[in-house]
Amino acid sequence: MTKPRIVFLSRKWPPAVGGMETYAIRLTEALRPRVDLTTIVLPGRDDGQPPGAIALFGFGIRSFFRIFFRHRDADVIHVSDMASWPIALAASRKAAIVLSAHGTDVSYPRRGTFKGRAYGSYLRLGVKLLPSAIVVTNSSATDKATREYGFTQTAIVPLATNMQRRPSRAANARLLFSGRLTPRKGLSWFVAHVLDRLPEDITLDVAGTVWDKAEERALAHQRVNYIGHLDHDRIAAAYADALAVVVPNVPVPTREFEGFGLVAVEAAAAGGVVLASDEGGLSEAVRDGETGYSLPAGDADAWAEAITRVRNWTDSERKRFTDSASETARRVYAWDRVADQTMAAYQAATEARRP
Repeated sequence: MTKPRIVFLSRKWPPAVGGMETYAIRLTEALRPRVDLTTIVLPGRDDGQPPGAIALFGFGIRSFFRIFFRHRDADVIHVSDMASWPIALAASRKAAIVLSAHGTDVSYPRRGTFKGRAYGSYLRLGVKLLPSAIVVTNSSATDKATREYGFTQTAIVPLATNMQRRPSRAANARLLFSGRLTPRKGLSWFVAHVLDRLPEDITLDVAGTVWDKAEERALAHQRVNYIGHLDHDRIAAAYADALAVVVPNVPVPTREFEGFGLVAVEAAAAGGVVLASDEGGLSEAVRDGETGYSLPAGDADAWAEAITRVRNWTDSERKRFTDSASETARRVYAWDRVADQTMAAYQAATEARRP
């Protein structure tokens, strides 16, 4: 049986660090045995940051002409983020088009600024020029935002993890925050409103990259230890060893939201105790009481109580919960499942083009 010919295009690729980068690399790994796959990607910078504007512009131009001259006969062109949709025009007359929406790339227009409104118009133009495109979204929240611009053919495909269960040392008093330091991820809120409510021996390790100078100020707190970006093995060990992994996203004035919340899934799979806000797509990244605990966003009392409760667990209670949470997370949030559901979207996009 002939494998479908897929061109996967992404401007989000390692060594840049983030959920979109993880999505691109892990999905292509899972797809490769199933399809005839060509990847066109723009690697990030060695410091974990994405490429600059000039590199992005050049990548867009080169990718358009590469697809136009070499890959117009592909069965599917899969553009892995919404901002890059014009590149798909290079093959839209012959190939089926699939786009991926992640959260930030469809919530940015909600800022209400001139740039936000202009970007919203840009997405609506994509609806007109790619009317048969199917958009793969990572959560119900992302799906709803995507449809606000006029995209009606969508498929919700929650993300996944390849983290394996790690042995953890005896429970300690260190909490862990992992992710980019941006306002919506809630680090400053957590440090200002929750950390000081906890016993003085409880500290917070922060792993990730600084994207916002205001958020960076939270790192100066005497009970915060900034450990920077950790590679796959080190962050997996940190998830398992922490008292709890906190994902304290909060609503922000810009109305941007977390599309999914990959950290919550990774931490649970690795053997961590996940405490996450019920904000945006995080409500689908955490199975409350099974892979972690979902807490009210911005409710400092609820967060302090949950952390205290976890700290009071016996070793056997902790092991019982983390063993079960890890097994569930690795089974439910698997990249093979993401690949299968993405293949179904490819099939639907192909059939939609048939007379």
